[in-house]
Amino acid sequence: MLVTIVLTTNTDPSIFILFCVSYDMKNNSKQRALSLTSSSVLKPGKHAPDFTLRTTPDQEVSLSQFRSRPTILAFYPADFSPVCGDQMTLYNEILPEFQKSNAELLGISVDGIWSHLAFSKDRNLHFPLLSDFEPKGAVAKKYGVYRKQDGIAERALFVIDGNGIIRWSYVSPIGVNPGAEGILKALESMNSKLDK
Repeated sequence: MLVTIVLTTNTDPSIFILFCVSYDMKNNSKQRALSLTSSSVLKPGKHAPDFTLRTTPDQEVSLSQFRSRPTILAFYPADFSPVCGDQMTLYNEILPEFQKSNAELLGISVDGIWSHLAFSKDRNLHFPLLSDFEPKGAVAKKYGVYRKQDGIAERALFVIDGNGIIRWSYVSPIGVNPGAEGILKALESMNSKLDK
């Protein structure tokens, strides 16, 4: 039996907290479930689904183009939002560190191509931004990081090896810049295994 409890605040009834509690009638025990679980997010060891997305009106990029080298997928909610701007600018600044591992960085959001081009130009980005626009969020859904209730992608990172296997994944809270430390550690770990 699943019981859902919704709590609202006195100051703003539009702010609410959702609790889901599953109740085992036989054992009279409770198990708590979160309303947003990470069970659908692709985990390390899984094969990364291939995709082809537009980066300009006349250019497409496929994940399969980068087989034989590491690839970083940086899903983010929206162009021109403050946290996304900071995150993508950070990755642009440390792009040489990613390139030391021969890694390709791909930014992905549900924004359209023209928004990506304007955002990339505004931030002077030197890596492709891919438009997961139509069908909206199709690639984010394959990776388990589409926020259906908001119509955007989670702030999620995947490091994929040259064989197309996910070696590291992370979903950050939507309003928090995840930085690059996890990506760099994942690349370093992959490089150390290759050196053995």
